Amino acid sequence: MLTIADLHVSVGDKNVLKGINLQVNVGEVHAIMGPNGAGKSSLAAVLAGKAGYEVTKGRILFHGQHLLQLAPEARAALGLFLAFQYPVEIPGVSTTNFLKTALNQIRKQRDLPPLDAVAFLERLKEKRELLHMDHALVQRSLNEGFSGGEKKRNEMLQMALLDPSLAILDETDSGLDIDALTVVSQAINQLRRATNAMVLITHYQRLLDHVVPDVVHILYDGKIIQSGDATLAKRLEKEGYAWITQLH
Repeated sequence: MLTIADLHVSVGDKNVLKGINLQVNVGEVHAIMGPNGAGKSSLAAVLAGKAGYEVTKGRILFHGQHLLQLAPEARAALGLFLAFQYPVEIPGVSTTNFLKTALNQIRKQRDLPPLDAVAFLERLKEKRELLHMDHALVQRSLNEGFSGGEKKRNEMLQMALLDPSLAILDETDSGLDIDALTVVSQAINQLRRATNAMVLITHYQRLLDHVVPDVVHILYDGKIIQSGDATLAKRLEKEGYAWITQLH
């Protein structure tokens, strides 16, 4: 599904990714871990097509297409979804209207007819109940006054509606208390299927106690320096990141 080969990226005069190689297959969940400044969020930003990141070398194939040649909206239409580390607040725009617009835009890109209000609300209710979300939450302005857990749960609702083939979750567990982490983790597991794939970017083992990845990668100084199964994350939790400098 996703192939990243020798990816080098700079922001201004700083090299933030220095030769990333990654293969994500259908049905897999990958976790990318590493200390602050390692390049984890930069990788997510490049995949999503965020401006300001210059790819100086390498390629990314997504469903066989050259991802770097596609605009962000074309990437989304192809099935790529990014859950933000810090979801933005948009006062005056209801969550329901935002989600309806986002879904119908994706459908338009895929040459599908838009959902009318009734069909959309039925689908929204189905996904909201899947995630145990109160109806009042989607009636409010997008993320305005939401707690950290509510914002992240809202991201999961958007992911459920858009049904991407590849979801990149950038530190979805950051800022969550134990109860919110449990709810968000349950949502991720409910949306995990044999026909899609996920990349979880995280600092901590605690998310991976709930969502067990197929592969764990350690990203350090712009490179993936080690990969393994879920036990690799447990070692990081136990020993910290100091030992990985010996691998670099």
